[in-house]
Amino acid sequence: MERDERDRLLVEAMDLHGDYLLRVVYAIVKEKTKAEDIVQEVFIQYYIHIEEFEHRSSVKTYLYRIAINQCHNLFKSWHYRKLELSYQVGQLLVSLQNTEEQVLNEESSEELKRLINRLPLKYKEVIWLFYYAEMKVSEVGEVLGCSVNTVKTRLARARKLVKGILREENTDD
Repeated sequence: MERDERDRLLVEAMDLHGDYLLRVVYAIVKEKTKAEDIVQEVFIQYYIHIEEFEHRSSVKTYLYRIAINQCHNLFKSWHYRKLELSYQVGQLLVSLQNTEEQVLNEESSEELKRLINRLPLKYKEVIWLFYYAEMKVSEVGEVLGCSVNTVKTRLARARKLVKGILREENTDD
């Protein structure tokens, strides 16, 4: 494949899927600069391996799979775990949001976002991909590397967990 064609495919993928990827990755890592770095790495990996892409799935699904893997790699890293602990301590002391985070947060209700972020990662990923990235159940399954039934089960359990949290908070009031 010639360089011009590779460049065209990369620009097309960035235009079509860049914003959604950023939103999904941001929802998972909860830090704009890390999300931007991960999305940039996704497109670098796509460009490097563009000739190996077999088109058994859509480009969107392929990119989301790379993004999810990059997020998992971040969470596994020692550096992240050390920074995450520092971040959590900092959050207890100061709870300020910068303007960029506020813009991203306005896309969904604060209450729902707060509830979703309390879910375990496997449920949070499914919710964000299905509802916010507007992916089909089969696409979510491809991205996460699990079956359609697993995705459906996780969606149902995530909804049930959110309802339980809501019920619990309402009875505490």
